[in-house]
Amino acid sequence: MSTRLRRPSVWRQLLVTAALLAFQGYLGWSALSGNFGIEGRKAMMADIDGLKVTSGGLQAEIDAYRQKNALFDPRSLDPDILTEKARSMLSMSTVGDMVIMVDPETGKPLGGLQMGSTGNQAMPKIESGID
Repeated sequence: MSTRLRRPSVWRQLLVTAALLAFQGYLGWSALSGNFGIEGRKAMMADIDGLKVTSGGLQAEIDAYRQKNALFDPRSLDPDILTEKARSMLSMSTVGDMVIMVDPETGKPLGGLQMGSTGNQAMPKIESGID
């Protein structure tokens, strides 16, 4: 029996080479402009910076709420703060208190020419337009 040796086909070698070059091209494109490439990394870093700023603002808000919440802890409850909050919520005052009516929309005092709640002339008068 005779054995015939075949020469490898040129087209097959070219096809394999072209496929490998195409794959390398895809990897190069992905490394530059893919989701996790150089361009994508810049976008991710910008997003991270924005999220850090947002996180800092939210952390400050959380800390403020924790501080307000800690004021009502029975072990550290300040009687002055409790009295002030109770009077504010119940709209009550004592004889020595100075009551300033404030417009809720603008935050400015209403009617600045009234006398103090005690009727004492030593109490300062509130001028309109003072914040």
